[in-house]
Amino acid sequence: MTVTFDVGLDAGRITAVWMLGSFLVVFLVTRVITRLIRAGRGPFRDTSVGGVHVHHLVYGIALMLLAGAGEFIYRPDGVWRTVLAVAFGAGAALALDEFALWLRLADVYWSDEGRLSVDAVLMVAVVGTLLVLGANPFGTTGEDGALGVALSVLVTSGAAITAAFKGKIVTAILGVFLPPVALLGALRLARPGSPWARRRYTPGSRRDLRSRSRYPEGARNPWDRVVDLVGGVSRKS
Repeated sequence: MTVTFDVGLDAGRITAVWMLGSFLVVFLVTRVITRLIRAGRGPFRDTSVGGVHVHHLVYGIALMLLAGAGEFIYRPDGVWRTVLAVAFGAGAALALDEFALWLRLADVYWSDEGRLSVDAVLMVAVVGTLLVLGANPFGTTGEDGALGVALSVLVTSGAAITAAFKGKIVTAILGVFLPPVALLGALRLARPGSPWARRRYTPGSRRDLRSRSRYPEGARNPWDRVVDLVGGVSRKS
């Protein structure tokens, strides 16, 4: 079971490139601006209307709605299709940069919970890049037949779901596009507190102790360092 890529460029792929590029640029610019606001440097300030702080996710949602409506209603080609793709990517970046606020319904942007926003953006960026590269998550072609496709989908999906239940969400999402990653996550120890560990690791058992030793509370991993660098939010130990 292998993942395949199709790097050929067509109109749809080029549009996706514009969308992904807009998403990444706007996210990075937004993070720079919010850091400057937090530090009290530069000309940027928080926006308020009638004493209510307007988060930039509001602008992001509005952009996505306008771009989506324009695409569905007018179905443009050429430059206008690119404009809508850029607008949608920019809106998605603004909205997902405050993804944690969607879930918490509170201003947790610079808190430990706010790191979830950076997690979401980075995962969308990774998945978007794989899609732009034409990744075929199940590594199948028309010559494999229905049985081959079904088996590939079943194994890859099962491994990704198992990895997710073991508390490895990043591994699970990447594993949909890179099956060996999903298999590795499914075979390795579950994280303490994950649904898999709660149901299958008896407290004090050998597997429970190994899991807690492998994933000690407060431990940092390479993904944490990437989130720190990109988002400017340090994980609390």
